[in-house]
Amino acid sequence: MTEQVLDAVRSKYAAVAESELSTNHHGVKAVAEAFGYSAEELTSIPAEANMGLSCGNPTAIASIRPGEVVVDLGSGGGLDVFLASKLVGPEGKAIGVDMTPEMIERARTNAQSGGYTNVEFYLGTIDHLPLADASVDCVISNCVINLAHDKPAVFREIARVLKPGGRLAVSDIALKGELPVEVAQSMAAYVGCIAGAIRIEDYHQGLLAAGFEHVQIVDSGADLNAYKKVENQSGCCSPAMTGTEAASCCSDATTSAPLHEDLAKLLSEYDVNSAAASVKVYAIRPAGADKKCCGPTCCS
Repeated sequence: MTEQVLDAVRSKYAAVAESELSTNHHGVKAVAEAFGYSAEELTSIPAEANMGLSCGNPTAIASIRPGEVVVDLGSGGGLDVFLASKLVGPEGKAIGVDMTPEMIERARTNAQSGGYTNVEFYLGTIDHLPLADASVDCVISNCVINLAHDKPAVFREIARVLKPGGRLAVSDIALKGELPVEVAQSMAAYVGCIAGAIRIEDYHQGLLAAGFEHVQIVDSGADLNAYKKVENQSGCCSPAMTGTEAASCCSDATTSAPLHEDLAKLLSEYDVNSAAASVKVYAIRPAGADKKCCGPTCCS
């Protein structure tokens, strides 16, 4: 990922992290519910952990058990970390990794306000995880791997940190066809988790090459137009901002245009459902894989 793209991604997500978006906004709640979260789940965690950035509910498909160590890649405000923490219980641990300092700050604030004692949040990129080899039972992620430029490196890192027999359960966006050229070349579409997505078959082969087995990628059938529900409620231009505060924040569209607003505009112009899909991704690190993953394919 070039520095320009990396900076754009960080800038957009920093703006969302510093906004007042939360489950208390109708549109944000509607996006989460559209992608599989129940009202009970959303009310069981800090409202500020949900900012309408999901494309699925990985904790619902991960079969998380008490006592496990679960890591969420691109953890944002902590939505899935907090849900996982309830499932692993006091003997387990839920860890979030995110590359945006503002998201880490928001997640840690949410953890403190919610009284969570079995969660941790680390600043880092998902292709260089700040975690020890074979230290994790389950890796989850929610609409983040599509943002990584070097996806094979991400897959190898997941294999490295998973214990033998550990599993991957991810919600993501992948391609089932060709995106319109305007979408494929759009920075808004990249930051909005669409233009950086790879084809489903490439996703499958990438996981196999990293040493995983029992790889399954399932189209959830969710409507990606659900993101339009957050229109005019997002980023720095949230409804809570008025007067000079909103004018200052939103005056420069090239640097401050909110993530959801850009994505909503794109979705109003193109039917991305024809080429992209919200997918559920499952994979297992082989139980015999007791050595570090060391290249394009993992050592056995």
